[in-house]
Amino acid sequence: MENKQYPIIGISGSLIIDEGGMFPGYERAYVNNDYIQSVAMCKAIPYMVPMISDEELIREQVANVDALILSGGHDVNPLMWNEEPHSKLGGILPKRDTYDMALLKIALEMKKPILGICRGEQLINVGNGGSLYQDLSLIEGSYIKHNQQHLSNVATHTACIKEGTKLHEILGEDEILVNSFHHLAINKVAPGYIVSATAKDGVVEAIEKEGDHFVMGIQWHPEMMTKDYPKMQKIFMALVKEASK
Repeated sequence: MENKQYPIIGISGSLIIDEGGMFPGYERAYVNNDYIQSVAMCKAIPYMVPMISDEELIREQVANVDALILSGGHDVNPLMWNEEPHSKLGGILPKRDTYDMALLKIALEMKKPILGICRGEQLINVGNGGSLYQDLSLIEGSYIKHNQQHLSNVATHTACIKEGTKLHEILGEDEILVNSFHHLAINKVAPGYIVSATAKDGVVEAIEKEGDHFVMGIQWHPEMMTKDYPKMQKIFMALVKEASK
């Protein structure tokens, strides 16, 4: 797209499915407000990109944004990397996996800047030929609490940023404190991608695509931290800068 004063940042949507009330089973499209506000703080226009099934229309969704955020949420279905579901796997939403993979594939094809957060990071990895651990307990040597369960804005453990990566250039730090809400984690890294941050127990905290195309996955939730940890806003600023090119 041509340069704009305010680039449009698409944020992949999810579904809330009512379990009671007047309409049990009723589906509501949503995006967590933290994503929206983090984009708006960068003087960019946040648009929710809701789930649909028509690939031609998904292509138009991607064409109409300048960059894409793949948001967090459900566990990724392990059948997508040819594993059977482990007993510790959490809730999945296969139709969201199908939709998000279509979004990712088209955004990569169109060379759109992409930021994947938590589930989004895992999708980037799986969608490009990598795999995941279905639970942190399956990772030898993992000892850090990676699901703090509450206080979304509070940083609870350290992430070590690899020098020479885009993420290191963005944050300007060798180590930062991050929040943590996951139990899946990257296992085999996708071809063409590198690990750009790890926790001190070796669990992967960020990946990025090699080369010039801005495709970055972050395992923590920077959108929840921007008010209390302004440095996290730099991640969104970097995406917006790429979207403005």
